[in-house]
Amino acid sequence: MKRVVVANSYESVKELWIDNQRGLISRPKNYTFHKVVSISQGFTIGTSPWDESCKNRRKVAAAAVNRSAIQSYLHIFDFESYEIIRNLFRDSCNGRNEINPRSYLYAYALRSSLSINYGIEMRSLINDLVPEIFQVESEISGFRGITNNWQDYIPILRLLSRKNTLAAHYRARRDKYMKILLDGLKSAIEKGIDGPCIAGNILKDPIAKLNSDELKSVCLSMVAAPGEIIPATVMQGLGYLSSSHGQEIQERAYQSIMENYPNGQVWEKCIQEEKLPYIAALIQEILRYYPVSPLSLPRESISDIVYNDAVIPSGTMFLLNLDLERYQDPERFDPCRYLDEKPKKGFVAIPHYTYGAGSRMCFGNHLANRQMFTLFTRIISAFKIFPEKNFDPEILNAVSCNTNHSSIVAKPKDFKVQFVPRDQEALEGWLRKSGECLK
Repeated sequence: MKRVVVANSYESVKELWIDNQRGLISRPKNYTFHKVVSISQGFTIGTSPWDESCKNRRKVAAAAVNRSAIQSYLHIFDFESYEIIRNLFRDSCNGRNEINPRSYLYAYALRSSLSINYGIEMRSLINDLVPEIFQVESEISGFRGITNNWQDYIPILRLLSRKNTLAAHYRARRDKYMKILLDGLKSAIEKGIDGPCIAGNILKDPIAKLNSDELKSVCLSMVAAPGEIIPATVMQGLGYLSSSHGQEIQERAYQSIMENYPNGQVWEKCIQEEKLPYIAALIQEILRYYPVSPLSLPRESISDIVYNDAVIPSGTMFLLNLDLERYQDPERFDPCRYLDEKPKKGFVAIPHYTYGAGSRMCFGNHLANRQMFTLFTRIISAFKIFPEKNFDPEILNAVSCNTNHSSIVAKPKDFKVQFVPRDQEALEGWLRKSGECLK
């Protein structure tokens, strides 16, 4: 028997996750993920139970990806977003080919994250490992699910479960590429050819507060996280933009870009600044409408919590069920709910819980938002997005679009879209100019 509390309203989440955040700061440990998958590399920061080590790791990682630190990574976003636009343009054959964007988006997110953690000088090694990391991390994500691993709750099944073998298999494959990446960085440091990066800063800091196991945890967090928020969010967003209603949203987004940058400056400016309220609103509406983790990562209380005169004992698991009732017309996809339509139009931050809430909410939210802002701005500037011929309306629904409801992270079903250049000559010119500058 395991006691679980599910919060189903905005107000209950606010009281439990935010007002009681000190008592609700830990994570539960599950057999499959924590005792089989993670015994060699340790836990990611997001899945670690709360202790002094987790506190230190989270502090170091959060400082490395906060709003001000992101400025030092803009050249990485510039290069990786150039790469994905170039590849989409090449493979779409001027819009004639339908493209499944999943692998492009995962490569964008993963290469960006690994360059931030290990240094842009490791790019050739990173490129070689992307396909393997893509497959392994996708499989490991399933072992984190709270409802699809029965052996987490029925101990005798641990003697019989095939999942033990599968978990050990993917753990071994993960160990291999994690070692290659860290050894590659250490070698680069010894040769003096490394660049600024999170793991390098920790290794070279003579008074570093993290030991080798804690460094592994930080590295693992930067490898595992990109496969969750950015690819799923952007893919589902592109699916909606390809729909008939999405065509209208695309055009409004494009007009917003043209109004702010009428002289073609958007390619450079979207890296340097975030001054497109409609693009920011579009991203927040995609995050709200297609939550990456509908139940969020589970929490575990470390002290008794009083709620409505009931005492919820320490050690209880808590789940956050995303609430729709607080939004007007919640089932309508509408970026304008995040806009102030007064004369001085701007972005209005209406809180949603896609990144979690309280003391253990995702510390990489600023990084993810900035990566998606750059990517959506450049994609919409470069292409009109149309649906595939056999358009599947289920991709417009957050529930039916998800192929694995038992996973902790939503996995959008595969679909294709058409990327048709808005101005082929102008796009080719930008790609040529950017390619020369980024060499």
